[in-house]
Amino acid sequence: MKVGFIGAGKVGCSLGMLFHISKIDVVGFYSSTFASAEHIANVTETNAYRNIADLVEASDTIFVTVPDGQIALVWEEIKKLPIKGKNICHCSGSLSSDVFVDGEKLGASVFSIHPMCAVSNKIDSFIPMQSAYFTIEGSSKRQRSIQSLLKKTDLKYSIISKEQKALYHLSSVMVSNMVLCLFSIGTELLEESGFSSRHVVEALEPLFLGNVKNILRNGIKDSLTGPIERNDVSTVLKHLEALDNINTKDHRQDKYKELYKILSLKLVEIAKEKHPDRDYDKLTKELKK
Repeated sequence: MKVGFIGAGKVGCSLGMLFHISKIDVVGFYSSTFASAEHIANVTETNAYRNIADLVEASDTIFVTVPDGQIALVWEEIKKLPIKGKNICHCSGSLSSDVFVDGEKLGASVFSIHPMCAVSNKIDSFIPMQSAYFTIEGSSKRQRSIQSLLKKTDLKYSIISKEQKALYHLSSVMVSNMVLCLFSIGTELLEESGFSSRHVVEALEPLFLGNVKNILRNGIKDSLTGPIERNDVSTVLKHLEALDNINTKDHRQDKYKELYKILSLKLVEIAKEKHPDRDYDKLTKELKK
């Protein structure tokens, strides 16, 4: 299988690097900025293409690794070319293969192939990709060829339907972007408690990383600690009172208090699984006020 990339951004370069070191036949890269394509082509000892048509002709499988908003625009150009028998893929987490409108009617197989990891740069993001799960969604006709491609790269993958793509993406956002939001709130509140802004991240790091390691090692239920797990109503009430006393003009305390209650009620559900003999009714009532 000969693989080509349209787009030499973070995802395209990282996936191209990963395929290259796995001895997949990467023919090369096209980018709207030729210098970008040329740079990653030099790194991977492949070709830099000055036009999409040449790359498509040279490839059996084409990865469209451009920003989500540009995938449909690139497709409008690709679908005018001889693509019968080729695999056309994108790596968007939120878009399904439906973005390649009429792709199967034109004789192509279309897929969305998404890595479940943060891709933060072009240089070394291929390293966490090696241990990430990928999802495959799209045409059933040549799906085995895509599975084979990922297997040759020793990548783990799961097959999902296009109807579940948004829900799948939401799950990823919950444990990445949303966690970032909670960490941001935590640093903000710690700073307001008297910590220097220079030290808040450093102070929270052991707690944050320790929690992640516990979840990975012991599972969600057995990693739960803290006042909710202990059924410590008085501490929870002190937390809510502390949020009431944040001195702001933008009603931030109300938003944080509501978020605290919503998340705590979810923790109560987990705590009940861990301690079915404990009565969490009083705590639940306080959180629902």
